[in-house]
Amino acid sequence: MITFLVAIILLIVGYIVYSKVVERIFGINDSQLTPAYTKSDGMDFVPMSWWKGSLIQLLNIAGLGPIFGAILGALYGPIAFIWIVVGCIFAGAVHDYFSGMLSIRHNGEQYPTLVGRYLGKTMQGFINVISILLMVLVAAAFTAGPAQLISEITPLSFIVALIAIFGYFVLAALLPVNKIIGRIYPIFGAILIFMAVSIAISLLFSDTSIPNLTFANLHPGDLPIWPLLMVTISCGAISGFHSTQSPIIARTLKKESDGRKVFYGAMIAEGVIALIWAAAGMTFFGGTEGLQAALAAGGPAGVVNEISTSLLGTLGGILAILGVIILPITTGDTAIRSSRMMLIELLSKSFKKTEGASQGKGKFIVIIATVFIMIPTFFLSTIDYSFLWRYVGWTNQVVATVMLWTGAMYLLKNSKFHWICGIPAIFMSGVVCTYIFYAPEGFSMGYNISLVIGTALTLIIIGWYIKQIISHKNNNSDSQHTAA
Repeated sequence: MITFLVAIILLIVGYIVYSKVVERIFGINDSQLTPAYTKSDGMDFVPMSWWKGSLIQLLNIAGLGPIFGAILGALYGPIAFIWIVVGCIFAGAVHDYFSGMLSIRHNGEQYPTLVGRYLGKTMQGFINVISILLMVLVAAAFTAGPAQLISEITPLSFIVALIAIFGYFVLAALLPVNKIIGRIYPIFGAILIFMAVSIAISLLFSDTSIPNLTFANLHPGDLPIWPLLMVTISCGAISGFHSTQSPIIARTLKKESDGRKVFYGAMIAEGVIALIWAAAGMTFFGGTEGLQAALAAGGPAGVVNEISTSLLGTLGGILAILGVIILPITTGDTAIRSSRMMLIELLSKSFKKTEGASQGKGKFIVIIATVFIMIPTFFLSTIDYSFLWRYVGWTNQVVATVMLWTGAMYLLKNSKFHWICGIPAIFMSGVVCTYIFYAPEGFSMGYNISLVIGTALTLIIIGWYIKQIISHKNNNSDSQHTAA
């Protein structure tokens, strides 16, 4: 239990201390109008209070991610606590902050466009495709589960439930952000927090003690921690999906100083939620073997339902149903919305007006882009969930890695302390480069050869980074000589 409590305290201290360091390095300017005012359109650019933005951001980035991922990560034992804390403070929250604040600085631009600004057009083209693909995979994966549960507890068939969910997606994607998302998401965000806090209190006062990290359980049997843990627990530590969601809220913030509370703060809150559910997974079933059996029998949703119902009674059962149905749906609809925004930005060179919902042409383009995204999402949501989720993991962390490199290049080009993004970017480069060669959904190579290839690729990336640093210093030196 001590490891768990210390982990919670470290996350809170990380927000109080390190978020201010990151904010100071970025350099906020509250005298500068945000896109919510400069590009106000009544659709996506709508001023909202920071507390409402924080709850919406939390729900956008979280959903069931920090619950399902943390439960699966609990199979690795208490070492998962360490990854959640370190990953969240120094990588995930930094990643979320820069994805949101760079969007504010560049008129609410979407993630792929930001990548193009700092990593070049070739990388932008690659990330455009992979980001929209990630959004479609996430929306599809997070829709099939709720539709299945609805079909089990109501007379509705799976397809009818799926159609109903997608009907809601259409409304959420097409209506102004303050009509549905701005009104009901803060309530759902509060439910997510209440659910996690209730589970935490029940665990702390239960007869079973949350396991502590020791030398004996430092390495969980035959499971290689690197890089599997870093992909298994993404939401709650670092997740590229967040960089596609942050621009939604970046278009609504009233001032730049709200960014620390909204972007960095929501990620820390998600880290706390992940810690709680990882602890529940390790504790409730009496160890790894019990958790494995529970996952085999009912999957993550079944585990959530059993933990919630057993610890919280009737209230827990209601919260579990609400969680397993509502939370993934709210992740799916913002995935559709952000992918619609990305697609419109991608095609913006072909149209003079793409964002103005009040203009006939702009509204038509919004509708067409939404339909274009919805069709493959609906098709994919009818196939096996586990198949989809395997591909979400690596794609998600590639997106996160590229966002960290984008932040590093922004800081470098502005002669700021770029290492706060550069070091976690190097770490995550090692994760994704190794994982794709080792994982079954990748090249399924042996662990040792995957480590060798992953390390070699990471060293090449580090070489590119050093070259960028030297080039920047030389350019600055030349500029100083010219000025002299």
